[in-house]
Amino acid sequence: MSKLQHSVVVHPAKSLRHHKPVLIVMHRLESEPGAIGQYLKANGIPLDIRLPRFGDTLPRTMHGHAGAIIFGGPMSANDPDRYVKEEIDWIGIPLSEGKPLLGVCLGAQMLAKYLGGSVHTHHTGRVEAGYEPIAARAEAHIFEPWPSHVYQWHGEGFTLPHGAVSLAEGAVFQNQAFRFGHCAFGFQFHPEITLAMIHRWIAYKAAWLSQPGAQSPARHVRAHALHGAIMRAWIAQFLEKWLGSAQGIKASTQRERLLLAA
Repeated sequence: MSKLQHSVVVHPAKSLRHHKPVLIVMHRLESEPGAIGQYLKANGIPLDIRLPRFGDTLPRTMHGHAGAIIFGGPMSANDPDRYVKEEIDWIGIPLSEGKPLLGVCLGAQMLAKYLGGSVHTHHTGRVEAGYEPIAARAEAHIFEPWPSHVYQWHGEGFTLPHGAVSLAEGAVFQNQAFRFGHCAFGFQFHPEITLAMIHRWIAYKAAWLSQPGAQSPARHVRAHALHGAIMRAWIAQFLEKWLGSAQGIKASTQRERLLLAA
């Protein structure tokens, strides 16, 4: 094991002793936070679920929350709807207060757009739907071991914003995970997916799977048997470190810079 690997010591478990809720931002009435929500609730962390699309307000400060997670949805971060713009603008609050922030799929695209990146379709018209391989970059080692395949369901991707750190890349949509600052993260994929959610998605959105690049329903289910448990274990350890506060990750990255400079 290298000096760099030894240097990363994050002790997030202490943060799980508080009882502040995590703000959960969703975009459909039938949506659920899946494995992410299950992990948080199992660790005694309340979920404050809000749907701005249907009139819920978002807090003007994050002082009452441990962090915020913005999940996906069928809309685009480029849509002209008022709630989309307001939600993107709201991202400035957790960023300015240094609170843990995670964007998943649409949430990652919103975070990237807030930071000055662009959100776009694939130049060949392809989509990603099903388990696809990703490659973690060296900067992502704090969250190792990364899964080799992650669950995708999207037709748009994003450019890496200025100042963001790429954590993982894919072959179709290049930018799959990034960090901005010490506690804001964006994942293009769906680490919250469960087998029950896959069955619902492939049943209710069957027509979407006819697009180029989308995998067959049977392949979704077979691949989940191979990769689902690994991804679920990975997102659990990620959430521990993410909720371990910006200070733990900040201290680790500072130690990394010192060792690399030695």
